[in-house]
Amino acid sequence: MNYKHLHYFLQVARLGGVLRASEQLHLSPQTISGQIQLLEESLGTPLFAKSGRGLALTDAGRMVQGYAEDIFSIGAELEEAMRDYPATGRLLEFRVGVADAVPKTIACRLIEPATQLPEPVRIVCREWKLDALLGELALHRLDLVISDAPIPPSVSVRAFNHKLGSCGISFFAAPSLSQNCQGSFPNCLDGAPLLMPSQESAVGQRLRAWLQGRSLRPRIVAECDDSALAKEFGRRGMGIFIAPTVLERDIEKQYGVHTLGSAPDVVEEFFAISVERRITHPCVTAISLAARTELFAPAVIAS
Repeated sequence: MNYKHLHYFLQVARLGGVLRASEQLHLSPQTISGQIQLLEESLGTPLFAKSGRGLALTDAGRMVQGYAEDIFSIGAELEEAMRDYPATGRLLEFRVGVADAVPKTIACRLIEPATQLPEPVRIVCREWKLDALLGELALHRLDLVISDAPIPPSVSVRAFNHKLGSCGISFFAAPSLSQNCQGSFPNCLDGAPLLMPSQESAVGQRLRAWLQGRSLRPRIVAECDDSALAKEFGRRGMGIFIAPTVLERDIEKQYGVHTLGSAPDVVEEFFAISVERRITHPCVTAISLAARTELFAPAVIAS
């Protein structure tokens, strides 16, 4: 691979034409066109097609652009790391994806141990849909994906599930709303306003089955994909919301709400998904150990 050819290609792709790229690079258009032609010949496919007076990327060109941007981004990180090297040593980069269904507080608590390693760590965190993150993992653009569900059967990715832990859910309400809840838990949920998780989420499906099994019919005032948005609505008294039981104290303190009760059998599970069967990345090892021994450790009942 001739990286000079790749650099010329990337400039043409970004600027939309050879002439603009030649002005930017202070080279003749003929030189740039010739270099790109050599790149296309080495890859065995056209990267550009004519579009009006300019050029448009082909499907292969768009794929090459993605890789080229990654290559030069890593090159820039290398230069930055070497500038800091005498003072700090080599930074360990940890690229983690967080599925959008995972509560932000849980994600933060899970990732935090990676920041406490003896060597300096640079964390790159991405939040997206699980299937998109698994695609990035398969391309080795991520070291780890944190999810509330294992790899779906419909996703063809060679990766491995590492269960971090599980816990039940608790129900929370603003003081003004909790005062109006009639009866004891869980009967107080019947007819009460409820902020329901998305039907596509694993916990949303389990919660619906749990309510149906107890003949409880809350009034669903909103269905939220984003658990942070549901908590904000709940803080304002719009409805009762749920969250993992392990976060009860944090949520009561942060949002000023009351816990109505818990449902240990509505289980939320959390997984670390990696391309490694055996975990070797030091950040992933720290996350797994802390999850099992601290965040999701069984509660110790005082005698």
